[in-house]
Amino acid sequence: MADITHDSIMNTIRDAVAHQIRSVMDWHYGEPVYEGDPAEDLVGLQGLRELVARQHWANFQLWHVEDRARRKDVDAQVIADCKYAIDKLNQKRNDLIERVDACLNAMMGPLLPAEAPERYNTETVGAALDRLSIQALKIYHMKEQCARKDVDDEHIQQCDDKVGVLKRQHNDLERAILELIDEYFAGTKKPKVYFQFKMYNDPKLNPELYGNKK
Repeated sequence: MADITHDSIMNTIRDAVAHQIRSVMDWHYGEPVYEGDPAEDLVGLQGLRELVARQHWANFQLWHVEDRARRKDVDAQVIADCKYAIDKLNQKRNDLIERVDACLNAMMGPLLPAEAPERYNTETVGAALDRLSIQALKIYHMKEQCARKDVDDEHIQQCDDKVGVLKRQHNDLERAILELIDEYFAGTKKPKVYFQFKMYNDPKLNPELYGNKK
């Protein structure tokens, strides 16, 4: 396993973020994607990289199902199928956010100052990487709007302006993630896994499911 250091963690996160941007185009053109569930023992830098990529793949799928769910020219069963798919993908997305944080924190733990104060960020690195994943998808699809031939110049200019805003926001958030890693290593904040405990897919916790059992 590669040596795990402050720098190697930072470089892996940079690489994972760059992969989010690249893979949106690759996946639209049919490049291989992740199938099945990730292995339970994904650890280390490569494990972190794969977990971030798999979480991005869940968002990629979710984006397109969400688009399809808003069609008005299909019957109710298509929309219902989309809803079930969205629920499943959202669950996977949130599970992977937690696994990203768990993998990252396991690597950082032995390297961090022991006496860091009980100060936490408003969101975890995993949650912020999820936001970057969505930003990457927004940038790609907004650029698509700029290439349309069936719209006027005003539409194209508005979308091009939005691409610029999205890119700046993406850069800001990537920098904020890296600064948060620096804060962890400086001992001014502590990392933690925050569990979502989604209830709607659990037949033991959703009253619409357990309350209607026959």
